[in-house]
Amino acid sequence: MPLELTKHFAAVPTEFKPKNNIGCSWRVTVKLMNGRVTLDQGWATFAAVHQINIGYMMTFKLLTPDTLEVIIFDDDGIEVVNKCGKHDEAFAARD
Repeated sequence: MPLELTKHFAAVPTEFKPKNNIGCSWRVTVKLMNGRVTLDQGWATFAAVHQINIGYMMTFKLLTPDTLEVIIFDDDGIEVVNKCGKHDEAFAARD
């Protein structure tokens, strides 16, 4: 995300918890790189579990200072719905 966007945060957290459309959340570290705030460790796992592909679109909504609601749309514009099952438990954030 561009640094300009960070002016909307009281403070940029070192970690975000992206939460999917059915309420499961993960832990993703935040890193400053090349003038941007990037989602770092944990994002690749989030993307793999949700089977995010090139051409997919995502919306992000800030729910709390460190929690983002993430809605994923496939390349046809259809919302992707994933379940939180046993496979996901190893990667899920613990509240």
